[in-house]
Amino acid sequence: MKTFRIGGVHPAENKLSAAAAIEVLGLPRQAVFPLSQHIGAPAVAIVKRGDKVKVGTKIAEAGGFVSAAVFSSVSGTVSKIDSVTDASGYRKPAVFIDVEGDEWEDGIDRSPELVSACSLSSEEIIAKIKNAGVVGMGGACFPTHVKLSPPPGVRAECVIINGVECEPYLTADHRLMLEKPDQILVGVELLMRAAKVNRAYIGIEANKANAIRLLTEKAASHPGIEVVPLQMKYPQGGEKQLIDAIIGRQVPAPPAIPIHVGAVVQNVGTAYAVYEAVQKNKPLLERVVTVTGRSVKHPSNFLTRIGTPVSQLIEAAGGLPDNAGKVISGGPMMGKALATLDAPVCKGSSGVLIMDDEEARRAEPQPCIRCAKCVSVCPMGLEPYLLATCSARGDWERVEHEMILSCIECGSCQFTCPSHRPMLDYIRLGKGKVGAIVRARNAKK
Repeated sequence: MKTFRIGGVHPAENKLSAAAAIEVLGLPRQAVFPLSQHIGAPAVAIVKRGDKVKVGTKIAEAGGFVSAAVFSSVSGTVSKIDSVTDASGYRKPAVFIDVEGDEWEDGIDRSPELVSACSLSSEEIIAKIKNAGVVGMGGACFPTHVKLSPPPGVRAECVIINGVECEPYLTADHRLMLEKPDQILVGVELLMRAAKVNRAYIGIEANKANAIRLLTEKAASHPGIEVVPLQMKYPQGGEKQLIDAIIGRQVPAPPAIPIHVGAVVQNVGTAYAVYEAVQKNKPLLERVVTVTGRSVKHPSNFLTRIGTPVSQLIEAAGGLPDNAGKVISGGPMMGKALATLDAPVCKGSSGVLIMDDEEARRAEPQPCIRCAKCVSVCPMGLEPYLLATCSARGDWERVEHEMILSCIECGSCQFTCPSHRPMLDYIRLGKGKVGAIVRARNAKK
C-alpha cells in the first residue's frame, strides 16, 4: 500500500466511536453563527435584530473572493449581532438566533432519494457550491469554490478525495463513508465535472477496511473514480502528504499550492456537502461531529446543526466526565483546547475530544538533547527544533528563511520529542508573526 515519503509518526488510533452510527442531534435553544468560519475574509451579516429566519436562510454574505456565505441552520428570531468566543479562543463577530420550531426554506430537497443525474456545466456547479457556502470540511475550511477556480496558467489533472482521517480519536469521516457512500460518489463526480477532469482518487487508510471495501464496490459503477488504500501513518490527511502518497508528486514550498502539480484535494465530507448543495439545493448548515474520549460514557458521531453549543454535544454523549482535564476542538494532534463549552459548532468542527486529567497533563519540558527525532518525523522536511528556538527568541527573519510557512502544524515534532519541548506552540507563534510580516510586505508592492 502507498504512503507519503517524508517523515510521519504512528500515534495510537483510539477510534473509540468507529462503530457508533451517526445520530441526529436535537436542536439547540439558541444557535450562534460566527461570521468567520473559513479561511479568508469574514462574511458580512445581512440580517438584523428582530429578523425572522428559516433553516437555510442566508444570514451573511461572503466578504470577498476568498470567503464564504453563512446560512442559518435553525428557524427563529435574530436576537442580536454580537461577538462570541469560538473554538480558536478568540472573540469573533457572530449572529445569535433564538430557535423557534424547525421551518425550512422552500426549495431545499430533504428527501432521502439519491439524485445522481446532473446536466450543469462546470461554471454552474461552482456557482451552486459558492452560493451554498461550502468550505473544506477537514478543518482547514478553505472555500471550495476558490479551490475549483485555479489561477491562470494552471489546470487540474485529477481530484483527490481525502478519506484518511488520520487524526487519533476522530471517526466522523469514517462513519460518513459507511452511511452515505452513494451520495459521496455523486459528489466526487460533481467535483470532477467542476474541475474539468476525468480522474478521481479516494484515499482511505487501511484501518478503515470496511469503508475501503464498500467504496471500492460502489465506485465500480462510477468510471474514473478509484479507491486507493493507504498505509497508516500520520499526518497522511495533510493535502501535500496525500498528493505524494497517491500520485507521487510533491508540492513545492509556498506560494505553490496543490493545483501546481495538477491536483485538487477535497475532504470526503466536502464531497458530501457538494452533493447536497448541487443536487438537493441545501446550503452547508449541518455536519457530522465526533464526541469522544477515554472517559466519555458514549463515544458518538452526531449530525449537528452549525451553531449548536459544544456543551449540548457533550451532554448527548453522556455528560462531562468528573475527571475531565481538557476539552479539545478536533483531535489530540492538531486540535485546540476550548476556552468555553459554549463555543459553537462551526463548519470545520470535526470532533470534540475530552481528555482526562492524566492525558491532559503536559510533562515538564527538558533541555534539547540534539537527538534530531523532530527532524526525522517532519513531513515537510523542516528543522522543527530550530524553528521553535528562533521563534522563542523572536528571530522572525531567520524563521522565514528556514521556511516556517511550509509547516503544516501537524504536531509530529512535539509528539516525538523525548524532552517534551513545546515546539508546535512556538512554531505556531512564529508562523503567525511571519505571515503578518509577509502580508504587510506584499501590501506595499
